[in-house]
This record gives sequence, structure tokens and C-alpha cells, in this order.
Amino acid sequence: MNDKPSKPRQSAVALRYEKNTDPAPKVVAKGYGETAEAIIRHAEAAGLYVHQQSELVGLLMQLELDEYIPAELYQVVAELLAWIYQIEE
Repeated sequence: MNDKPSKPRQSAVALRYEKNTDPAPKVVAKGYGETAEAIIRHAEAAGLYVHQQSELVGLLMQLELDEYIPAELYQVVAELLAWIYQIEE
């Protein structure tokens, strides 16, 4: 019997937001386990910021691919994007 606590399965969601064309950020990739690890690797290789907040990822995992985030998440995602833009400058 394995007494080690199992670590939670990795999950990842990638968002895209084109300021002049998208009404809101939308889910462009998501997955668990190896798929999540690949999403994170590709993002980091592209120089994109990877934010790890399990609560937000959990909410975003409920969305379908190519689905815009719901209005209820606008505030938290907008704050995150503003923070990312600020640290990138």
C-alpha cells in the first residue's frame, strides 16, 4: 500500500486575447497531466507568462475550447492581464 499522499493532477488553461478583435479572453488550450505539462512548456518556450492559481484554473477548465470567459471572470482576468502587462514593461 502506498502511504504517500498523491499529488493533484496538473491542469493548465491557455487564454488568448486580441485587444482589437476579441470581446473577451478565450480558452485556446486546456488539459490535464501530460497535456497540461505540454501547454506550460510551450508557453514558457514562447516567453509567455505562466500564472499558477489553482482556483482560477479550476474555473477556466469548466469552459469549452474557443469559449470566451464569462462576465463573472472579467474582473479577475483583467487584473491578471494588467499585472502581466505591467511586469513585462
